[in-house]
Amino acid sequence: MKILLVEDESRFAATLAKGLRHEGYAIDVVHDGAAALVKVSADDYDILILDRDLPGLSGDAVCSTLRAQGHPVRILMLTAAGTLDVRITGLDLGADAYLAKPFSFLELLAQLRALGRRATATSSAILHAGDIRLDINRRTVEEGGIPLRLTPKEYAVLEALLAASGAWVSADELLDEVWHEVSVPARSVVKTVVFKLRSKLMTPGAIESATAFGYRMVGAAEEQK
Repeated sequence: MKILLVEDESRFAATLAKGLRHEGYAIDVVHDGAAALVKVSADDYDILILDRDLPGLSGDAVCSTLRAQGHPVRILMLTAAGTLDVRITGLDLGADAYLAKPFSFLELLAQLRALGRRATATSSAILHAGDIRLDINRRTVEEGGIPLRLTPKEYAVLEALLAASGAWVSADELLDEVWHEVSVPARSVVKTVVFKLRSKLMTPGAIESATAFGYRMVGAAEEQK
């Protein structure tokens, strides 16, 4: 996965980039918004880690510019202000996720994993596991050709599990990916949504669970239309 880090605090940026490279990510670093727009236009990045409080061209301006251009890069916005109003403003500008400083490195990794799963699901892709098929473009789910009626949260959880292509997804990762926009509920909420989702699926054992690992879809894959 290729990431562009946009952070004006050079020491912090260097430390963050070193840690992410150690985790296996390919990282480029720039320190201002204008340079970020140039880099994103010239190269293919999966995720943009974008500091909101940049000198000159702000992170807000970078985000809104990229979205106005229809750029598909996933944007994780960083800010020193973590109030709900600030987060909502950033999300309204087109950010995919928000992280308030200071944050833990593990929290950042969880956000990147969640965004990475979304980045693999293109608008022309159908995710499937056995007879279960999820059309991302139409936001529909079928099993054996029969449409399934899911709540928005059930759909989002199913999409996250399918996009993981059979890998384990922890409850914390599902919280980050499905509930991060407004609030972070208890892990029990994830368990409840998964239970209800399982009850609507006709395939026994389609969603596996393990206390130490979380959840995964059996036979999950991705295909192109």
